[in-house]
Parts: sequence; structure tokens; C-alpha cells
Amino acid sequence: MAKKLFVKTYGCQMNVYDSARMADVLAPLGYAEAASPEDADMVILNTCHIREKAAEKVFSELGRLRVLKTARDGKLIIAVAGCVAQAEGAEILRRAPFVDIVLGPQTYHRLPEMVAKAARAALKNGNGGAVLDTEFPLEPKFDHLPDARADGQAAFLSVQEGCDKFCTFCVVPYTRGAEYSRPAQAILDEARKLVAQGVVEISLLGQNVNGWHGDGASGGAWGLGRLIRELADIQGLERIRYTTSHPNDMDEDLISAHAQVDKLMPFLSLPVQSGSDRILDAMNRKHDRAFYLSLVERLKIAKPDLALTTDLIVGFPGETDADFQDTMDLVRQVGFINTYSFKYSPRPGTPAAGMPNQVAEAVKDARLAELQTLLWDQTNQFNQQSVGKTMAVLLDRPGRYPGQLTGRSPFMQPVHVDNASDRMGQIVHVRITELHSNSLAGEAISAERICA
Repeated sequence: MAKKLFVKTYGCQMNVYDSARMADVLAPLGYAEAASPEDADMVILNTCHIREKAAEKVFSELGRLRVLKTARDGKLIIAVAGCVAQAEGAEILRRAPFVDIVLGPQTYHRLPEMVAKAARAALKNGNGGAVLDTEFPLEPKFDHLPDARADGQAAFLSVQEGCDKFCTFCVVPYTRGAEYSRPAQAILDEARKLVAQGVVEISLLGQNVNGWHGDGASGGAWGLGRLIRELADIQGLERIRYTTSHPNDMDEDLISAHAQVDKLMPFLSLPVQSGSDRILDAMNRKHDRAFYLSLVERLKIAKPDLALTTDLIVGFPGETDADFQDTMDLVRQVGFINTYSFKYSPRPGTPAAGMPNQVAEAVKDARLAELQTLLWDQTNQFNQQSVGKTMAVLLDRPGRYPGQLTGRSPFMQPVHVDNASDRMGQIVHVRITELHSNSLAGEAISAERICA
């Protein structure tokens, strides 16, 4: 009888990718996907440590899993993976001794060995024995992973991991380690295998994805622009995206790729975090607002229809009303179409957590509400301008109603299309006819697969 695995994923697209690869690693052990923890023989919580109270959310979920494990007389393997595991592995085992496995984001290729160790410990002492593996191995985990399995027409492909930027608010350098770029040939091989399984859109992932500089397939070092051009030559791959980028790593070759590579979607995540030079300096971002705005201008010259999204933090230590208004002004100048905005929350072990002049929560709340109102207006305006236009939409999942399919526009807008059930997996021209609160609706005007 096949065993069942349930993976709950918190946080970013990198974690989504990692969760899928953990399932791939465990598949040879007989683990198939479970619909819920109640149906599973093993549950993995793949955690994120970026946001406030991330660890407490994990412990809350572990409390629910403990009840489930007790009801089964202990016959449920519980693993905690990801960045919370990396940062707080010992604390997890102290507070939740019923957890069987704790592993960091760089060691999940060793999961089969960990499962075997946990099983041996359970047979030996009857109560199990936790396996803790939060090392930073010398060998890249990607060298030990099985081939990725596609799940639909769009796929993530991790090309870079870790971070050397050391922004003062961020835990990533401590939980993901130093920057590492996969070799170009390994990325191209994985992309071809995904396309052979029916994937038509690939999103390249990395903590600083545009900082990727890998060994070229034919020798020498490549940058992300060159990699994107090589990927675009793969027959059957019709769309390319990448996230998340750092302004300082946006070189001229990558900017020109936006102008020259039709398969590269006109949508870019370019986190700025703040519009205040004083706060950017305190964050150790190593760029100022003038540099960021000039970079946006160069990108728009290269690709006039390029749409931008960003990340913004309000209430960073020492942020004044004037600093916050600098952020509001930058948002108005750029006109982002979709944005992730958050209140600053101290992450243990980061320099910003010990900075003076921490901003009061009530002030953070007020600033975030004001910022998000502006951001919503910009998003809504962009979506309104889409009505009446024709867009290439990848229809890749069922909609809410019979015969309806849903997909994403080149700008990552959700688009619903009725009477399209025979077009699953196709990229079709869709005339946008309606604006909903968080999505668009339209009618397909071509049946053949097209390039976006």
C-alpha cells in the first residue's frame, strides 16, 4: 500500500519549489501526495522565517499535528523544514519533542536518509528519536536531486540560492547561506525535461535571481541575460519569467534581454523596500532612490510596456513621517501594478532588531493602510486599462464554474474565460471584457497555441 505525504508550504516561491522537490525526493520511497494531514503518513511543514510571528505559526500548526499523531499511536512522521527549521531547530525540538525530523533548506536532498534514521530510532526506543540536519553541506543539493516532475503547464526552476547582500532586516543570509549559482548546463537540462513533460512557462527562482552568474554551457561565466537567451531557444518553451531581483544586479545585458527576447514576459519584480535614502542606507540596500528611479527609466526605455511590482517595508526603525512620504512619492512616480507591502517586524539575530527608535505599532498600522490604499488604486487602474485589450493568456487550471478555465496574463493578472474547457494548457488570445475585484474576465478569440 502506497504511503501518503502532505507538505504545507509557507512563504515564497522558493519554498514552493523546494516543497515540490522534497516530494520528488521521497517518491522513490513510495510516498504519493495526500490531500490533507489526516490522510498522510508523513507531514512536512516547509517554513518561512521572513515575516512576524513565523515561528509561532509553525508551533501552532505543530500543536494540531500532535493531536493527530497521538490519535494514531505515534504512527505519523512529522518534519519541519525550511528557514524556521534552520534558524530555530533546537528550539523546535525542545518545544515539540514529538517532531521526528528537522531539516534546513540546504539538506532536503538527504530526506530519505533522515526518514530511515527516524524509523530506526522509533523501532529502537518505541518513542522515536528526532533527526536534526541544519548544516550547510559542501556539496550543492541540486547535484543529488532526481529529475523534477512537472505539475501543469507552468513550473518553477531554481537557478540561484542564498544571499550575500546582508540587508539589516533580513534573515536570508543566515538561513539560506551564501549565494550559489547553478551551472548553466544543469539549468538548461532541467528546463528541457520540464518542457518535454508539457511545461510551456518557466519562472526562474532565486533569492537574488538576477545575481546569477553560472558556469556557461560552453565554458566561461554567463549572466542571467545570456541564460534567458539560451532558454528562449528551447522549442516548446513559450514564456520565461524570473523572480526575485535586486536593483544592484540588473546589468545592461539583462536590461537588453527585456527588449530582445519575446518570450521574456513584460513583468518584473524589483524590490526597493523604501523610498527614503536615509532608510535605504540604514537597511544596507547599497543603492539610493535616484539609482532605483534611473534603473526603472532604463528598463522602460528597453521595454515600454514593462510592468513592475516591488516589495515595501513601512515602519523600519527610525522611519519618520518624511521618510514615509518619500516612499509614497516613489510609488507615485513608478506606478507599480502589484506590490507586496508589510510592516517592519524584527527578526532575531538581524542588525535592525537592535536598532534604536523602533516605530510604534499604531504608526506602522496607519502608514501601511495609507500605502496600501495608494497601491490598490494603482493596481485597479492598471487592471481597468486592460479591459478592451487582447492579451495572450496561459489557461492552466479549471475555473469556478463548469466550462470555465483560468490563467495568467503576461502581467500575472488572473483571467477567467468561459466556454474554454477544450483549451486547457494552451496560450490563447483573450479579449478582456470585464474587471472583477481581483481578476479579469474575457473571451477567447483564438484556439491555436501561440507564443505570448
